Amino acid sequence: MAGGLFALLDDVAALVKLSAANLDDVAAGASRAGVKAAGVVVDDAAVTPKFVERVSPKRELPIIQRIALGSLVNKIVIILPIILLLSQFLPWLLTPLLMVGGTYLCYEGAEKIFEKFGWITHHEEHEDSGDERPADGAGAEKRIVRSAITTDFVLSCEIMVIALNEVASEALLPRAIILAVVAVAITVGVYGVVALIVKMDDIGLHMATKDAPGPQKFGRFLVEAMPKLLALLSVVGTFAMLWVGGHIILVGTDELGFHALYGFVHHLEEPVAAVAAVGGFLGWLVNTFFSLILGALWGAIVVGVVLGGKALVKRGKRDTAAS
Repeated sequence: MAGGLFALLDDVAALVKLSAANLDDVAAGASRAGVKAAGVVVDDAAVTPKFVERVSPKRELPIIQRIALGSLVNKIVIILPIILLLSQFLPWLLTPLLMVGGTYLCYEGAEKIFEKFGWITHHEEHEDSGDERPADGAGAEKRIVRSAITTDFVLSCEIMVIALNEVASEALLPRAIILAVVAVAITVGVYGVVALIVKMDDIGLHMATKDAPGPQKFGRFLVEAMPKLLALLSVVGTFAMLWVGGHIILVGTDELGFHALYGFVHHLEEPVAAVAAVGGFLGWLVNTFFSLILGALWGAIVVGVVLGGKALVKRGKRDTAAS
């Protein structure tokens, strides 16, 4: 009996060790996947606060909470099962799918640059939408949440596909667990930061009313810093999208058999990678720089194609109306 008990305890100990090892693997996989999705995450954090710009301060956090829940549903209920099935039964689709997402990131980044220089305007693209929604009311909140969750769906697709690419070699169950961990961690992190950003000016205004000069000064600093923080996030998000998108295109073209671009960048990486102590960082810097350039060029081409297509459609409509 004692021998059977000790054998059982040995089995339990082995299971505990195996579980701990699996948890370590999950943590490591989630970390790798999360880092790769950083470009999309930064942009998500920069974009979301704009959805509550005209909302009553009392409704900002409830709306962000609803958007966060919708984002979690996007990632875990809709996107996760689909990409797991694709990776399990059609793994060859992962690279093209990832490149489509990378192209979208490049397009978004290039479009922001075009808007910054005034070459295109966001207002013109949506001037016929008739979306003059009020800032308050249940109906307005539903429209805000629905619009934000729709935008989040595209970004969530990118996050999950990028994350999947990092753990594609894992077995199905660990892969699913890692992606679920990434989905929850990124959603909580992003929308926690968004909530802090959105309420930062309210916190600052409250502190500015204090009698003590220290809190007053810090409160005014928070109020003044919020627009600058949002502007910085927008810039960092734009460059991050171009870098991540460009790197996806760079690696994807190589995996699909077109080795010229990746070979060129890799050739430039080799001399600096040999530098003692900092070679790894310098190699990453070279790869990041050329990924950024490629992302900007790739995105500019896509923006040109999209604008050309819209112009042709508008011309066709005018010709039809004239006839």
